[in-house]
Amino acid sequence: MKVLALGSFAKTITNEQLKQIMRKEVSDTLKLYLDGKIDQFWFREDKPGVVFLVNAASVEGARSIIEALPLGANGYLTFEYIPVGPLKPLGLLIDDSISFSV
Repeated sequence: MKVLALGSFAKTITNEQLKQIMRKEVSDTLKLYLDGKIDQFWFREDKPGVVFLVNAASVEGARSIIEALPLGANGYLTFEYIPVGPLKPLGLLIDDSISFSV
C-alpha cells in the first residue's frame, strides 16, 4: 500500500533548533528511502512542511514510520495520512465490465 503523509508545522521552531534536528532528520529520512519505506519526498510549496510517499502495509504502519522521524517525534510536525492507489476509472477504457464507486 502507498500512503501520502502530508506534514505541517504544529509549533514554532527556531532556526537554531532546526539546524540541530535536521542532521538526524535527513539521515533518518535517507535511511527510510534506501530501505524502500519512503518512495519519494518533497518540500511543500503551499506552506512550510513536507510530503512523503510511504510504502507500508497500512495507514497505521505509515504513521509509525513517519512519526518516528525527529521532527514528528518531537511534535514539530503533524501529519495527515491519505492512502492512494491506481487510478481505477482508467479501467473503463479497456473493460466495460469494470466498475468503481465515487
